[in-house]
Amino acid sequence: MRALSAHPAAADRHTPPTPLAPSLPLPGGTRLSGVATMVGSGLSNQTGAAIGSLAFPVLGPVGVVAVRQYVAAIVLVAVGRPRPRTFTRRQWWPVLLLALVFGTMNLSLYTAVDRVGLGLAVTLEFLGPLGIALTASRRRADVCCAAVAVAGVVTLMRPRPSADFLGMGLALLAACCWAAYILLNRTVGRRIPGAGGPAAAAAISALVFLPVGLAVVVRHPPTPAAVGYAVAAGVLSSAVPCLADLFTLRRVAAPAFGLFMSVNPVLAGLVGWLVLGQGLGWPEWAGIGAVVAANALSIRVSRT
Repeated sequence: MRALSAHPAAADRHTPPTPLAPSLPLPGGTRLSGVATMVGSGLSNQTGAAIGSLAFPVLGPVGVVAVRQYVAAIVLVAVGRPRPRTFTRRQWWPVLLLALVFGTMNLSLYTAVDRVGLGLAVTLEFLGPLGIALTASRRRADVCCAAVAVAGVVTLMRPRPSADFLGMGLALLAACCWAAYILLNRTVGRRIPGAGGPAAAAAISALVFLPVGLAVVVRHPPTPAAVGYAVAAGVLSSAVPCLADLFTLRRVAAPAFGLFMSVNPVLAGLVGWLVLGQGLGWPEWAGIGAVVAANALSIRVSRT
């Protein structure tokens, strides 16, 4: 899970919400280190997803997601140190819902990646936080952003002989889960101090996936390479972005962080092409560009 910035579209699902420090003038070297960390975080996240997909032939998307949930739980529990015994009923229900959304989001995304490719799946999933950002405002600029995003989605999901509508539907389910994740994370953040709430949700999700992982191992004995790919996905897409974003948000203003986050679909497309050989045509790149432009423009207008 990733840290939530001031703008909902900058949120991701891999690290707990992080308090933002006041925006202060920073030396050039500090800003450059923050930008370098953002680049590294984005590439790590998308490379982790691509490497995890290499284990699909042996573990399947379900097995890879199970391993990733275990890694995420270990990292977040170590960082957040939750105290579930102190939770009240009012605190427990959003934590349980967050755990459900967390698992469903990653499972639907990885299944979509297996069917439609990394670039298309991540772009469609990005509609979740973008939708929250646009529906929260009544400005004309946001209406234009929504129109641009819709045009991009229509381009990406246009009917064609090779279109996998089930895979695209799963990516849209992941988008809905991401939107729900942002809203639930805000609720959890208000009711439980620190990162204890998201950490508890990650631990519960990992416990739910424990029998799933055991069933996958029994039915399809994993190879060392497949396990290594799945663990690498958990580390690169959970642990590294978590630490990188904690570092970045102390050196880069939240709007700048959100603007860079909007480039993740482009990074996903490039990583899918370079690592997995998943080439995209110009219509797909045009659709990705439209969604990225809509998100970047929305954040820019919000900052103004």
